[in-house]
Amino acid sequence: MKNLFFLLCLLWTMQAYGGSRQLGTGAVMQIEGASGSGIVPWATIAGYGESDETDITAAYTFLDTDDYEFEAQGVAVGWLNRFEISLARQSLDLVTLGPAIGLPGATLRQDVFAAKVRIAGNLVYTNMPQIAFGVQYKKNKNFTIPGLVGARDDSGVDYYLSASKLFLAKPFGFNGFATVTLRSTQANETGLLGFGGDLGSRHLNLETSLGLFLNSSWAVGFDFRQKQSNLSFASESHWRDVFIAWIPNRHLSVVAAYADLGDVATLSDQQGFYLSINGSF
Repeated sequence: MKNLFFLLCLLWTMQAYGGSRQLGTGAVMQIEGASGSGIVPWATIAGYGESDETDITAAYTFLDTDDYEFEAQGVAVGWLNRFEISLARQSLDLVTLGPAIGLPGATLRQDVFAAKVRIAGNLVYTNMPQIAFGVQYKKNKNFTIPGLVGARDDSGVDYYLSASKLFLAKPFGFNGFATVTLRSTQANETGLLGFGGDLGSRHLNLETSLGLFLNSSWAVGFDFRQKQSNLSFASESHWRDVFIAWIPNRHLSVVAAYADLGDVATLSDQQGFYLSINGSF
């Protein structure tokens, strides 16, 4: 299995030091490598390192919608609970679309190099939310198909501003959490279909996550990610998911979700199950 070594590395991290921040405040790795939830980056910094600590996080993510199979591997470094750098590698297997266009086995791939800085606030200890600014440089590795359907570029940069807050004992006695993210992007399907197109280029999109910690180890929540269309070839749909996260300690977290991606590259009603395994040390 091609990802066995990566998964073993994640399990090894369970034996290592995992920082000293409160359990759950490191969030998980979202699909582009940033600390956040599955499809939305948060203002959190990867891992559990405090102001004098450095933390490393790695993750493997898989999503199956029957028509597509998506995989992502990522690694992030959180430094001093202030800075984050990350690398993610994504692939989208065109299970149905590939044979339909005469390209059986076709796969779209991209790399995402990213950085984030916390600029104000603290997730737990200040009344104001924690606020962070992030940059994601994306490089498409298989531009033949995106180029044929009208994408302008094989690389692009996303900029985002996130505000995240943990509400202790609210609502209903649970610890609630919320994130609002504004993203400036040129990406088509996060960049897997290239950047820009005949309908436009850069857009400002809204993303949000809401949820509750049921106890110290279990959390449930909802993600929403606004998306707009640059390609007349294929309109894009907003993304949504409902997730449950198990966080037994600072070294391991597992997230399962049901994701609704709508229309993806001409194929409608793309829904499926998402699984992400995260290790931190």
